[in-house]
Amino acid sequence: MAKDPRMGAYMIGVVSMRYGVHPQTLRLYEREGLLKPSRTEGKTRLYSDEDLERLEFILNLTRDLGVNLAGVEVVLGLRDRLNRMQEDMERLAQAMEAAGLKDVPRPVSARGLVKLTPHGLRKRS
Repeated sequence: MAKDPRMGAYMIGVVSMRYGVHPQTLRLYEREGLLKPSRTEGKTRLYSDEDLERLEFILNLTRDLGVNLAGVEVVLGLRDRLNRMQEDMERLAQAMEAAGLKDVPRPVSARGLVKLTPHGLRKRS
């Protein structure tokens, strides 16, 4: 059974220590809309594996590349939009194949030349 990346349950203190980030920084990222951890009934933040991947990407942009939070917001928005467009293209290609249009060229898949990882772009071998 595949693990759901949204199912991790890490509290703010654990995430803070793991990534060397002050808890107030994590709260700021949430206020700015960069991270959206889930909450318990008692309002405790719970960070999923998916949230941690996003945090790693944010930290890569801010620490390693010197991008400010406004730039991070733009990059994340573009990345999210690109992912949604890729999913739409793949669904369209599947629908066309199901309709019997086998000679329709497939869109470039996520298995293309480069991969966007939490640590930036990595060239595929």
